[in-house]
Amino acid sequence: MLIRPAEADEAELLTELALRSKAYWGYDNAFMAACREELTVRPDEVAQRRIIVAEHDGVVVGFASLDGDPPKGAVGMMFVDPECIGRGVGRLLLERILAAARRTGFLLLAIDADPNAEDFYLAMGAVRVGTAPSGSIPGRVLPLLELAVDEPTTT
Repeated sequence: MLIRPAEADEAELLTELALRSKAYWGYDNAFMAACREELTVRPDEVAQRRIIVAEHDGVVVGFASLDGDPPKGAVGMMFVDPECIGRGVGRLLLERILAAARRTGFLLLAIDADPNAEDFYLAMGAVRVGTAPSGSIPGRVLPLLELAVDEPTTT
């Protein structure tokens, strides 16, 4: 598995991957349409959001972003292709995001987690600190998690 910086010309591919990954959890078409704007990756955001991709046999199978400025940032996006969920891609991406955060001077990362992904983040060492409003669905709240950058992930 190759983990590398994303390229601006991959923005559309990343958007489609994010939509496939989100839909994996059984959300209906109306929900997915409401999320499209929030899940869209724009070429000019790729470097700014420090997006990295996981590539297997030349195919992008996941991506994540490290958003914000030190000392507190966010795992802004993290999506894995449905065919690769449960195969360690998410763990690799989050470990690389944490390593980049350490090098850049972040102390804490916030995560507005999809409810279906909360257990993954908790297993990786995050703690739930509250809820956050959805950026796409009025009235919907998401688990708000925090992950200390200086602590190693659990196994």
